[in-house]
Amino acid sequence: MLLLAISGLAILGLVFLAAIWAGSESDAAALDRQRHLVNDRLEDQVKRVSQEIQMIGAGYASFLAADPAVLEEKIIGPNRGSGASSAETFGKIATTAFGYNAAFLVTSSGELALNADAETARRFKWVRPLLQPLIHDLETDQPQPSTSAAKPSRVELMRLEGRPSVAGVVSIKGASPAGAHEHGQGAQFYLVVFRFLDGATLDTISREQGLAGARYARTADQEHNEVAFQIAATGSGEPIGFIIWEPDLPGSRVIGRLVPVLSIAGLIIAGLFFALMGRLRKSLRELSASEHHARHLSVHDVLTGLPNRALFAVHLVQCLPDLALLRRRAVIALIDLDKFKEVNDSYGHAAGDELLRAAVGRMSALIKPGDTLSRFGGDEFALLLPDLDEADNVYLAICNGIIDELSKPFQLNAGDAAVRIGCSIGIVVIQDASHPTNELLRRADVALYEAKSSGRGRLVEYDPCLDHRVEARENLKNDLRLLLEQTGEDPGLQVGPSAAHVGRLEVYYQGVYHGDGSGRLSGAEALVRWHHPTLGLLSPDKFIPIAEESGMILRLGEWVLRDAAQSAASWPAALSLSVNVSPSQIRHRGFESHVLSILSEAGLRPSRLELELTEAALFDIDERGQATLGVLRSHGVRIALDDFGTGFSSLSHLIQFNIDRIKIDRSFVSLLGTKAEGAAIVSAILGLSRTLGKATTAEGIETEGQKDFLVAAGCSDLQGYLLSRPVPLSEFRKKIDGVQVAEDRATMNAAAQTVSA
Repeated sequence: MLLLAISGLAILGLVFLAAIWAGSESDAAALDRQRHLVNDRLEDQVKRVSQEIQMIGAGYASFLAADPAVLEEKIIGPNRGSGASSAETFGKIATTAFGYNAAFLVTSSGELALNADAETARRFKWVRPLLQPLIHDLETDQPQPSTSAAKPSRVELMRLEGRPSVAGVVSIKGASPAGAHEHGQGAQFYLVVFRFLDGATLDTISREQGLAGARYARTADQEHNEVAFQIAATGSGEPIGFIIWEPDLPGSRVIGRLVPVLSIAGLIIAGLFFALMGRLRKSLRELSASEHHARHLSVHDVLTGLPNRALFAVHLVQCLPDLALLRRRAVIALIDLDKFKEVNDSYGHAAGDELLRAAVGRMSALIKPGDTLSRFGGDEFALLLPDLDEADNVYLAICNGIIDELSKPFQLNAGDAAVRIGCSIGIVVIQDASHPTNELLRRADVALYEAKSSGRGRLVEYDPCLDHRVEARENLKNDLRLLLEQTGEDPGLQVGPSAAHVGRLEVYYQGVYHGDGSGRLSGAEALVRWHHPTLGLLSPDKFIPIAEESGMILRLGEWVLRDAAQSAASWPAALSLSVNVSPSQIRHRGFESHVLSILSEAGLRPSRLELELTEAALFDIDERGQATLGVLRSHGVRIALDDFGTGFSSLSHLIQFNIDRIKIDRSFVSLLGTKAEGAAIVSAILGLSRTLGKATTAEGIETEGQKDFLVAAGCSDLQGYLLSRPVPLSEFRKKIDGVQVAEDRATMNAAAQTVSA
């Protein structure tokens, strides 16, 4: 049946092809014939005008020759007599009897020979520049009277008053008044006439030649079932218009009659064929849909439906070439959501996906259809504004609007949760295509990094000076890497011939004091410092983020812990040691064994060590990290939550991670004595800590009033510049020696009292 269906379709196809070929040939012949007929009719129009103006010109000439008084009546001047009126009658005959649209009697200088009304004068003024070349050519080619009896004339096709026209000019000799001209020659006049080919003339041609729906058009705007015949100017050959009509195609009519019969036969054969091939076609459709879907997914983000990085790059490349030519600008804005990871970790990935879709909805509402909003991955987006005026700063309004919209609360989980995130934006303005796309994206990324590092929730436009900051940051990263590579396990020793130019690391210690008002030292927090040879003394906030990004934090953190543990081992047993650790260290496999090994090598009891983590760090700790903290706590190491209340706070973390100590952030302590809210917040944190059985440390104490309030409120430990600044180990030992002397004196007094008793 398959072979039968194929054979039948092949035969039917051959019949169809033969019929179509025969019909096409017949249609082509008919169409060619109609075009020839139209062309012949246009040539007839030219010939007819040539004959008619000869007749009218002869009448004018006879009239002027028979009545020389016409000239004496100054038919050109303002005094008009009966002769002038008679001359005008010939013009009316030309327009009424012969169907011309206009007729003018013109002098050899190209002026109207007869006074005319304002409308006729205006009309002649418009067509005169186009008709003057005909008069000039006629004067140049005019035959001598002895060689030709016919009046010299010239007829051409041209466009007049925006319409295709056939125009003619015939020379007319007037009678000579006595003594007016030498050799008895009369005055020279020219009869100028023209007839529009559209309108009534086209209707006549259409009726005579059977052109269905014939119309005139200045351009070839024919429909698919129409043909256009170009009318060319006789003098220049340029197109002056098109005659468009619906051709009579006999071949198409024959095919139209055959189609129903052949279609029925084809349907019978095709029905059998498609019944057999239906399943295959269904499979092909499914495969095609799958391919289309895959192609769509390859350039779009699955979650948000936005273009991905690849499609964004395509749109960027497409808009670059025309910027300088059209004096336009384009803008790339990289958008990074702030605090998205905290929301994702706190409420789950489903809430994170909902947040991303809501953020995309808000951003999309602020941009135009021609702009491209793309998701590069995670919480990073890119916006392309491809068509801006050179002085148009609308991109700033759009980006600031995005920042404002994303800073508003988002309702997640059907309104059960309200979160705030915000965003940072880096902008690069593109003037031309002189830079490759990867360089443009790099610049936008540099601006984005500056926006994030300068406080987030803002936009920064790229400036070349930002590259210097990036270069300085890269140099600092290389110096840190070289320092760690050259100095081995102890970056403070300056081992190696080139170590001097990268400086050395040193651990500083800031004392922590009991909150009972006694002023006794309870421990110290280890804070690393970098003695850089050109940048001076660098605090951790200058190079710890670099170490985090580059993966050097593991090696650096291990050295800080080892150095601090070795130093604290010689302190009095009552003093504890606090060391900051990052999520990268805790997530690292074997971190707990490294910590315990370092404590064992240094001879420091685990119970004297306190590891500090920030609230933001808790969101980066997975189940493995929780297990690591559990192992350390089981050996006596304590866990402190640093900067409490400043991150994406969750009270469940205090229980989930078995936090031993809460450190009250300096931003809350600074409110004490200045704002009533500060005392309320600090009191609430202290009350919560007592209820949960957690120790507390207040950071950033700078005034006596702050210290007195915290002592009265029952804070466990105090820390700040008022009590002690971070100092090198040598200076901190002096504080320790003072504590040791006081303890020894107290011990001796107690012993003396015991002996006396």
